[in-house]
Amino acid sequence: MGKAPKKKNLADKVRKAKAASEIKNNPFEVKINRKKFDVLGRKSKHDVGLPGVSRSKAISKRKETLLKEYKQKNKSNKFIDRRLGEYDAKMTPEDKILQRFAIERQHSHGKRDVYNLNEEEELTHYGQSLAEIEKFNDTVGSDDESEEKGLLSAELTASHFGGGGGLLRKKTSGGEQEDEQGGQKAKSRQELIEELIQKSKQEKRERQVQKEEAQELTEKLDQDWKSIQALMVKKTPKAEHVDKPEEKPEEYDMMVRELGFEMKAQPSEKMKTPEELAKEEKEKLQKLEADRLRRMMGDEDGASVQSQVHMSADDLNDGFVLDKNDKKTLAYQDGKWNIEEETEDDKEEEGKTGEEEGSEAEDENEEDDDDVEEEEEEGSGEDEDGHSDLESEQESENEENDEEEEASSSRQQQTLSREELKAQQEAAKAELPYTFTAPESYEDLKDLLHGHTPDNQRLIMARTQKCNHPSLAAGNKLKLQKLVGFLMEYMGELATRSPPELCTIDKLIPELYALCQMFPEAAGKSMQSILGDAAHSMEEAVEVKGHAAFPTLDMLVYLKVTALLFPTSDFRHPVTTPALLFISQTLTKCPVRSLQDLTSGLVLCCLGVEYISFSKRFLPELINFLSGTLHLAVQDKASTGCMVVPPFRLSGKYSDLLVLSNSESCSSWSKKNLPLSATQQLELKSDLNKDHYRLNCLSTCLDLVKRCCLLYKDLTSFTHIFQPIRTLLSKHLLFVVLLQELHSEILDAISSASVTHTRLVFEKKKPIPLKLFTPKIVEVLDYGKKRGSTREEREKERLKHKYKKEFKGALREIRKDSRFLAREKLNEVMNRDAERKRKVKELLGSLATQEGEWKALKRKKRT
Repeated sequence: MGKAPKKKNLADKVRKAKAASEIKNNPFEVKINRKKFDVLGRKSKHDVGLPGVSRSKAISKRKETLLKEYKQKNKSNKFIDRRLGEYDAKMTPEDKILQRFAIERQHSHGKRDVYNLNEEEELTHYGQSLAEIEKFNDTVGSDDESEEKGLLSAELTASHFGGGGGLLRKKTSGGEQEDEQGGQKAKSRQELIEELIQKSKQEKRERQVQKEEAQELTEKLDQDWKSIQALMVKKTPKAEHVDKPEEKPEEYDMMVRELGFEMKAQPSEKMKTPEELAKEEKEKLQKLEADRLRRMMGDEDGASVQSQVHMSADDLNDGFVLDKNDKKTLAYQDGKWNIEEETEDDKEEEGKTGEEEGSEAEDENEEDDDDVEEEEEEGSGEDEDGHSDLESEQESENEENDEEEEASSSRQQQTLSREELKAQQEAAKAELPYTFTAPESYEDLKDLLHGHTPDNQRLIMARTQKCNHPSLAAGNKLKLQKLVGFLMEYMGELATRSPPELCTIDKLIPELYALCQMFPEAAGKSMQSILGDAAHSMEEAVEVKGHAAFPTLDMLVYLKVTALLFPTSDFRHPVTTPALLFISQTLTKCPVRSLQDLTSGLVLCCLGVEYISFSKRFLPELINFLSGTLHLAVQDKASTGCMVVPPFRLSGKYSDLLVLSNSESCSSWSKKNLPLSATQQLELKSDLNKDHYRLNCLSTCLDLVKRCCLLYKDLTSFTHIFQPIRTLLSKHLLFVVLLQELHSEILDAISSASVTHTRLVFEKKKPIPLKLFTPKIVEVLDYGKKRGSTREEREKERLKHKYKKEFKGALREIRKDSRFLAREKLNEVMNRDAERKRKVKELLGSLATQEGEWKALKRKKRT
């Protein structure tokens, strides 16, 4: 407990009042707040201030709060004074002392009260009062006076411990105990232990006898139950089964049972990553390849090894399997329990009687009465358990015979397989391998695919991708990236063959698409290089000859593959945009000089329509080529009045390519698609075949015009774009009956387009007025008080003013706190420096004293 503060006397009060009066009377300590003008009726609270007094109070308050926090900063331990009333200024020191003393007495009283016994309470031990035991009526002499030293008598034990737990008798009273014992001597410890052992053995024998009797009664009850069980089975006639209608359970019971047997949700398998799937595919292919190689070599050891099963020396060969699933499936169907019947072998193993089997069969299936009767007849004999061993032996003999027959049949199959082993080896050799290594060069890819059908080539590429997945090895990614370029080059070579193998290209495109999805950058670079080479060669031909030939079939295949592999609807794409520009350049700079060139141009138009089908981008080269193709079918070109744009000419050698040589050839013509092989080689020997081919070209051209009409019908200039085509179709071209429907559909689509044109005018907008700098006039009345505002607005303004005032006050206090802490830190630094200087000065002084003493001693020695 700390020291109590001193009691203030009258002298202290007088001294304090004197100092306060001195401060107030000192003119240097008083600050007068002057006003600009006085207001009548307004009282000011701060006319005179004492800044020195306020400053000293603030400093002392900061020393008690802020300085203590600063000194305790970054310190883990603190001393907190938890004494009662220590921080309560209202309590006097005498009250604090009294309350602390009272609480201390309560704590000490609570501890002693645990063992404080009242007079009303009475403690007992084994039913005897401790007060009576402590009377010490029956005293025991010393060891010298007793006849048997070292032994505890029953009286002494009863007096000290209250009895021996049932074996040592309790002491009730001296007279009664002597009457009961009849003058006999108390039993010794050895006798008591022997008596306890005999009693425990007797209880154990009694429990064993009771257990044996209960077991005998249980066996007897089981035998009696078997004898009377047959009397309890009631067999109903078959006629009653037929006549008795089936009682269906209630709908609620059926729903409850269905819910009970409803299949619960099973956890699904874990989703596998692409790497795990690729690894499984590779392992599967490797296993199949190993199996194929084994069959090709004629080795059957693998199958025999797999069929062998390890058999232990202790195996009884009784067919008993621990892993067998013996659970019965339960179901509920048509308001009845549907439980699978047990087999006879299972019933014999379980040791059930025939009557039990019959009763269970009746409960399980009430419809099969014949089966129930057979089971009852089989189980009616009394010696069924005795004959079960014979039946099991017969069954084992039958199983041995079956095994011998199976072994003989397997030997015959082995002899047959040996005879057909050579044919099996040949079939395995002809079978396609399951694993392939990725080709390192284009020649390796050609050798890998040479001599295989299109389906097998597709299968080879698919297995090559699975066996060389990037997640399986480090270098597989680079190998498959090279394979993309090799496969594109191989597809181009297939297109240049005579005849072109377009079916093989069609089979290989899905595998190329899979590789493109896996490596889009490598596929894009390969296609960009192909398109760049084709465009460069066309530019060179135009510079040298002034014109260029139409691209060959391999280039057309590449353009088609580009549309399949890459998106064509993007505004700008690194692959499809150059491809579309190449198509436009070809349709502009390649002149049409034969039907073969015209076929190539129409194929390019088909590709162009496919490229712009989603984006609906306007392609003027496409419309120009279709218009020029229709112009080739007009006989009198001077009367058309249409302007022809290159690569077509108004007149010349190749301006009548689609003019029919004989008008009667239209009657024998049937519509057919243009073959892609015609772009590479076209042989038309007779004029009739040429006219039929011209009609096919016109049919394709009209079909493309119709598709363009559907694409561009929303354009504002639609009618102006298709005006030349409309003039040719309506005035100068009259087609056969088969093309007349298509001809009319195109004209209807062009003529049905609405023509809405408006003049080009400036957009009308409301003029923006100039900013006016008119002052805002606010009516102020009653010298600064704003009128016209609501109560909420005035309250809001008052709170804003109060907030600003408090905010400024908080900032001012924070600045003062910062200056106070800065002064304290500076004082600490100055005190540390002064202390260090003092210690250094003391050390130098002591060293100087030692040096002087040493020199004096040295001079003394010299003398």
